[in-house]
Amino acid sequence: MREIESRDVVEMRDETFANVLDEINARQSQTRLSVALAVLFGIAGFLAGTKLGGAAPVLGIGAFVPGMLIGKWFDSYRRVSVLYYDLEKDAEAAYGRLVGAFETLTGCAGRWHVAADGKIEDLTAWKRNAGASMLVDKKPTTLTSSLPKVVRSNVTPPSIHVGRQVLFFMPDLVLVKDGNRYGAVGYADLQTQFAPSNFIETGKVPSDAEIVSYTWAHPNKNGGPDKRFKDNRQIPVCRYEALRFSSPSGLNELVEFSKTNVSQPFCQALSALAQLHRSSDRQFTTRNAHTRE
Repeated sequence: MREIESRDVVEMRDETFANVLDEINARQSQTRLSVALAVLFGIAGFLAGTKLGGAAPVLGIGAFVPGMLIGKWFDSYRRVSVLYYDLEKDAEAAYGRLVGAFETLTGCAGRWHVAADGKIEDLTAWKRNAGASMLVDKKPTTLTSSLPKVVRSNVTPPSIHVGRQVLFFMPDLVLVKDGNRYGAVGYADLQTQFAPSNFIETGKVPSDAEIVSYTWAHPNKNGGPDKRFKDNRQIPVCRYEALRFSSPSGLNELVEFSKTNVSQPFCQALSALAQLHRSSDRQFTTRNAHTRE
């Protein structure tokens, strides 16, 4: 099968948002004080306990926890970037439409990230896979409204988990998280494609899915059941919808939903944001802050 995978997140860099991206990545590269102080406090407690005679483990553990909590408090300032958005009316309305369209996607009973696909060209494989023309490697995924832990903001963006990466749809860009590294794709460079897709559902059929036909677990060439197999049951063919995100900088992800006609409003909202960015930079005013509000 062919992997559907984005390039290295470091390559996803939009110079318009270079300062924001550099700050986020620089702060992420700093040492976690929660770990450093926890270790230092733990060692200090252990040594103090040794001198007091026999209380080393207790004092070591007792000092470890306060060190970790103090370190987390410092990290919440040192390793977090604050993005404050002052949106003009047109931009606020456009972003509101994006959020509303995203809620439609989250309402689907089935939501998957597709990691790989490939054509079936062998007759034996075709029979073993209920007559499917394509093999698909996909897993349930998460759609939620959330911020990355390294960002504080006055907006809570839609986010889609796509394998090891997470896409955060901020008002002015798509922030792409991959572990502790971040990339960015401007809406003007974001490309979307959506289309209905028939899927032979061997698992549980989502409650909102449309069943368009049935096939057999082991079909003949003419579509009927292969009678050589005793337990040859019928399997539903469901009409799903696939949505692809891509960009010239290397974003390449595919998600699938159990309902059709749900991707178009989301894609239209993304296009509207892209058009606003092209027409006026003043629509989206972002201010970086180095302290929490």
